[in-house]
Parts: sequence; structure tokens; C-alpha cells
Amino acid sequence: MEYQDIAIGLDVGTTKIVAMVGRRNEYNKIEILGIGKSKSVGVHIGVVNNITQTIEAIREAVSEAEHSSGLKIKEVIVGIAGQHIRSLQHNDYITRLDFENVISQKDIQKLIDQVHKLIMQPGEEIIHVLPQEYKVDSQAEIGEPIGMYGSRLEANFHVVVGQISSIRNIGRCVKAAGLDLSGMTLEPLASAEAVLSTEEREAGVALVDIGGGTTDIAIFKDNIIRHTAVIPFGGNVITENIKTDCLIIERQAELLKIKFGSAWPGENKETEIVCIPGLRGRDPKEISLKHLSQIIHIRVCEILEQVNVEIKNYGNEEQKKRLIAGLVMTGGGSQLKHIRPLTEYITGMDVRIGYSNEHIAGGENGIISNPEYATSIGLVIKGLDDKKKYLCTNAEMEHRYHRSDENSELISTKFYNKNRRLNSKEDQKKKKNKTKSFLEIWADKFRQILNDTE
Repeated sequence: MEYQDIAIGLDVGTTKIVAMVGRRNEYNKIEILGIGKSKSVGVHIGVVNNITQTIEAIREAVSEAEHSSGLKIKEVIVGIAGQHIRSLQHNDYITRLDFENVISQKDIQKLIDQVHKLIMQPGEEIIHVLPQEYKVDSQAEIGEPIGMYGSRLEANFHVVVGQISSIRNIGRCVKAAGLDLSGMTLEPLASAEAVLSTEEREAGVALVDIGGGTTDIAIFKDNIIRHTAVIPFGGNVITENIKTDCLIIERQAELLKIKFGSAWPGENKETEIVCIPGLRGRDPKEISLKHLSQIIHIRVCEILEQVNVEIKNYGNEEQKKRLIAGLVMTGGGSQLKHIRPLTEYITGMDVRIGYSNEHIAGGENGIISNPEYATSIGLVIKGLDDKKKYLCTNAEMEHRYHRSDENSELISTKFYNKNRRLNSKEDQKKKKNKTKSFLEIWADKFRQILNDTE
């Protein structure tokens, strides 16, 4: 099996670390070749707080994925999340002196580079600049300005900002685990790849990924990312409250939440009791399911109220910005009983639980399409798409160099051979300077950030 046909996603979460190996089959579906999972003990609220423990957890997950897939894992694409991530809207413009020529990718890159020079708070750095609508001279709401004439190029940008130290720490853990970093992406964007349809992105949808330590939000409208946010609350807050109120250990609290918990306390009767084994010969502890659901309900409502605030901050109440497709919930927290009707009640929006079924090959284990693996599957999809773009770009360039008439055959052959020398560092550097997509530019910036740590 060729390594160029597979991708490995690494989800470094607060409660678990997942390494997933996948490839696309002939029907363009994702086949999961292997999966590894380990307990995350060195990450808190999406941020690495213990380098050594995180490295060991990554190694454990990767080793398990290697064993189940039969492949040696060399490089991974990693998700970025955590409470340090924030976003903002920004408008900027450039004036083109050569306005007699059409707008090119070079002009757009100049505008993006100008946005990257914005002054951020101490310790922060812009990690993602996403153009939304463009404006050329007096013509607004342009989706793609390349090829148009104009002297003033203006755009609205969605700017994602994060703590540079947090990003470097994740990169350091991956490299110390003996892995190369093929790319990084925001986890809510990865989850969106796994569970959202093109129609939902076009109509307007809010993706809410309730993880162990954080709740990630990504809002799309007109097939463009409009708003991102990270709420520093997740499933761990619910578990912690159950543990404290019921005076039990964390493992028991987590099992109670998963097996008997509900986000809607009205369903349970006062007489419904569950018995928890005591510790070291102590008497068993009886816990009321109604009381358990009340604890969960309070915490879930707090999370959903924050989600509602972010949706309002985006501007959902404006007619033009309405999220027609409603809200899609994913992540481990989305499996909590009765969380869907509670979310519909609080937000007033249509809600569905996001599964990755439409992307996964039919014969795959149903557990893999579980919402808690949405980010991992999204990272695999992103990794495969990046490789496909790279191969398509190479094929297009080779085809271009071969298209020559008899008089220019020697020149075309010269350029073709030059392009084929991919092992040359100098050629790779020159290749990177060619026209790139926004995602490729972003990936290059991440690699530069991580290289600074060495």
C-alpha cells in the first residue's frame, strides 16, 4: 500500500487521544484501516499542561493504531483547539498600482499578508486568515475576484488567533513522539468536514462539538466559515459536578453520566435509584437518578447558554444571516440522553446529532461513526484532501510542461525535468513560492511556527 494513499489524523483531546488511519476507496468513501486510543492525562481544557505525559499518551495511541492497521505511522495531521483560540472579524484593503492588469493570486496574498501584520495581544499570533466576501472598487459581495479589473481590492476576513506557546507545545509533543507533522487544522473545522453537508454549509449551520474539556463552535453561511469560538466547558465539568455532589470517584461519575444520565430531569421519578459499590469494603452508595439528571441538566444548560450567546454574536437574528439548517451537535457530549430536545428548547433552532455515516465505507464498524470520533475522521479527510490537491497540482504542472509545440520541445523538457527533482531542497523551496491555496498557505505558516521551537 502506498503511503500517499493514506492519512493519519491525531486528535489530542482533554479526555482521550485518538490516532486514526484511513484511505479513500473507489467509491470515494473513507475506509478506516486502524485506530488507536489512549487516555489523555497531560491535557487540560484542550491545552497541553504536561509534556511528558502527553508524549507517552500519543505514543500509546499511535502504537495501537499501528498494530491494528499493520502500518508504520510516520506522519500525522493534528487538530488545534483549546481555550486559547479566539476569532475576530476584520476588514482590510490594498490599492493596486497596476490596475490595468487583472487581479491575481499575488494581489490576494498581498492583502492576506497585510492582515497578518495586525497587532495582537501579548503572546498571541494570527494563525488563520480566511477571506470571506471581496469588494473590487464599488462592486461588493464578490466570491472570487481573480481575473477581474480594479484598482482597490477589499475584503472581509475571519481571523483566528491563538497562543503561540500552546501551538508550539503540541508540535513539540508530536515530534518528541517520533512523528512528522504533515499539517494542522482547527478541530471544529475538522469536525465540520466529517458531519456537515454542502447544503447545510450553504444554507447556514452552527456546528457544536461538545468534547471532554471544551465545546467548539463553527458557524457556516453561504459555504463560508463565518464564526468560530471555543467555550472552556465540556463533558468534564459535568463529570466533576457528579463526582463532587454524589461523593464518588471520577470513574464512577463518568459511568453514571454515560449509562444513567439525562439532560432532562423531568423524566426520572424520585423512586429511581442506582447503587454504586463502596470503596475498599465500605457500604454501597445509593444515588437518585432524578438528582443525577438535575446535576447534569444545570451544567448542560450553562454550556448551551454560552453556545446561544456565540450564535447571537454571529448575528443569527439578522434575516440575511439566518442559519436555515439550524444546529448540528457532535462530540462525545452530544450522546447525552435528551440533549437534543433541550438544545432545541434553549436555542429555538432545529437540531440534529452529527454522525459520520455518509463519509464512512459501508462495511465499517458502527462505533467509528460515533460522534466522539468526528474530529478524528475529519482530520483523516483533511489529510487525504491535502494529498489529493498536492498530487493534482503536480499532475497539472507535468501536463502543462508536456504541452509544447515542436519548436519549444527542448524548453518544455527542461522545465519538466526541473519539476521532477522533488528531492532537491532548493526546488522544493521554489515550488512553495508558486501560487498556493489559502489552506496551503495556512499549513506553511503552522510549519514555520513549529520549526521555530527547534
